[in-house]
Amino acid sequence: MKKVLFITYYWPPSGKASLHFPLGLIKHLPKYGWEPMVLTVQEESFTKKDESLLAEIDPNLKVYKSKNFEVFDFYKRFIGKKKNESLSVSEVMSKEGNWKHKLSLWIRMNLFIPDARVTWYFNGVKEGIDFIKYNGSEIDAVISIGTPHSTHLIGRKIAQHYQSKHIPLFTDPWTSISYYKQFKRNWISESLDNYLERKILKECSHSIFVAENTKVEYIEKFPFVKDKSSVLYWGFNEEKFANVTFKITDSAEEILVHTGNLFDYQNPVKLWEAIRERKEKGKRIKLIFTGTVGPKIIQSIKDNNLEENFDYKGFLKYDELLEVLAEADYLLMCSYDNRHVPGKLFEYLRIGKPILAFGNNDEIDRILSEANAGKQFAYTESGSEFFESINEYKTDQEIVKKFDRSQITKQLSLILNNLV
Repeated sequence: MKKVLFITYYWPPSGKASLHFPLGLIKHLPKYGWEPMVLTVQEESFTKKDESLLAEIDPNLKVYKSKNFEVFDFYKRFIGKKKNESLSVSEVMSKEGNWKHKLSLWIRMNLFIPDARVTWYFNGVKEGIDFIKYNGSEIDAVISIGTPHSTHLIGRKIAQHYQSKHIPLFTDPWTSISYYKQFKRNWISESLDNYLERKILKECSHSIFVAENTKVEYIEKFPFVKDKSSVLYWGFNEEKFANVTFKITDSAEEILVHTGNLFDYQNPVKLWEAIRERKEKGKRIKLIFTGTVGPKIIQSIKDNNLEENFDYKGFLKYDELLEVLAEADYLLMCSYDNRHVPGKLFEYLRIGKPILAFGNNDEIDRILSEANAGKQFAYTESGSEFFESINEYKTDQEIVKKFDRSQITKQLSLILNNLV
């Protein structure tokens, strides 16, 4: 059986939502003739934990946890937080804060290239090479999963050492990632970051993106990417939905659910006004949010007299999150970038409840339309039309099946087979 090394900074018990994607790929690859191995870090203290994910790992899977310096532990101490206190992306990347936070943010933007996890590079390379040597001294392919994009630097070096194929998998763009737009970086940092991005893509055997629009952008920037790149959507793990209980809810109460991060720049202001109007007409409405919710969004909900309708559950374990989705009448999704297709979209599709989306993303439009799963509106719209035509949306599960991660892993195995 051919061997492929996955390099990922996040690994269970991390509860990071994007981790479910590589977990699914790793789980299904053996049935397509590939033995996965995993290189990760010993300690990752940024994300909240979901201990239940440990049960997802095959006991026969070879996992090596390399030493690393978790820079965010130092950041916590510097700004006065305890080591066991959690951080959120919105908090770390916020332009607001005291001088310590602003200094830390400047250092992150200009001195940690490509990102704050570059401190893992030397240990990751050395211990990754030793890990492979200990397990047979050969590897056919290396898949590095970024973000953080520092993993691609480690993957390139290990692949070169063993003369194997390097496949960087981009869950987000590198130098054009959305939050960089709000910061001014110095030209030296930007130049070095662009140099590393180009070098990785130029020297790799193949690159993988999780959205077609991201791939198109990269081809426009680096035309040589065109003939050696693919798109694999996030998808969903079908087996996780087998035990989901679709509860019978009070038909008089409408439940709108949003899962995951919802930042202030994703605020569908007109939607809250439309929901307020429905409430004033006698509709019983419940808004259930999980994950991170921006303060301006919470204020918009309060401004529209919806505070008593708002149920914020915070971080949930994955199985608990699916149960919340199963309670919903409607599912809310707010995209922020035309290059980004949120992973939650595929879980929403599998749950089969009508999807109310906001944004200007033609790729999301196409997927929703193809599956007859919902409708996307501009942020300047209220989405009231969605509620009026709710019975028109009946998700076609035959279409949705192609997003099962077993099928997506099959696509990955074909990519690997063509390279090796």
